[in-house]
Amino acid sequence: MLKVENLHVYYGGIHALKGIHLSVEQGQIVTLIGANGAGKSTTLRTIVGLARPRSGSVTFLDEEITRLATHQIIMKGIGIAPEGRRVFPNLTVLENLELGAYNCSHKDFESGLEWVYTLFPRLQERHRQLAGTLSGGEQQMLALGRALMSKPALVLLDEPSLGLAPLIVEEVFQTIRTINQQGATVLLVEQNAMAALHVANYAYVLETGSVILEGPGQQLLQDERVRKAYLGE
Repeated sequence: MLKVENLHVYYGGIHALKGIHLSVEQGQIVTLIGANGAGKSTTLRTIVGLARPRSGSVTFLDEEITRLATHQIIMKGIGIAPEGRRVFPNLTVLENLELGAYNCSHKDFESGLEWVYTLFPRLQERHRQLAGTLSGGEQQMLALGRALMSKPALVLLDEPSLGLAPLIVEEVFQTIRTINQQGATVLLVEQNAMAALHVANYAYVLETGSVILEGPGQQLLQDERVRKAYLGE
């Protein structure tokens, strides 16, 4: 479904991605793990056109999308919930969700809204509330819901558990499983390596802009190097 090949990205003189290769098969949950500054978020930003590679390519559903504008990439069927949630605080919950469906027909909007409210009943309860007054966990639900409004084939999730209480983290990862079971393919960037590897079909370990290890999530959970470096064992 998604192929990233030999991707090199620079921020000024900083070589942020150094020949990244990865692929995401339809129906999978794939995760990228690694320390801060490893290049995880830059990879997602490049996939959706928010960062431009100096070389390499991104292919989605057999179409190269490397040079497309972000709004064109989103319309191809990719949704993103960015790091830090980035909800619009002065808009209501419903207005934030409407922005996630700007390219949808009325029928698709209604269908998407029903799906999001089924996943996150709290958003329906608070649909008139300003997003800035929601708790951190509720804002994360809203960011996820906004990304799902257009029913994307591929959902990119950037640090969805960051800064959340353990019970809310558990709820977020259960939701990730649910949306995957309901047909969405997921590419997940996550510092909580333990939780990410438990839900992932396949995983890539990034270090200073390069993939240093890859394999099935359950296999990497047992890998001595991963356990030592990222699981605190």
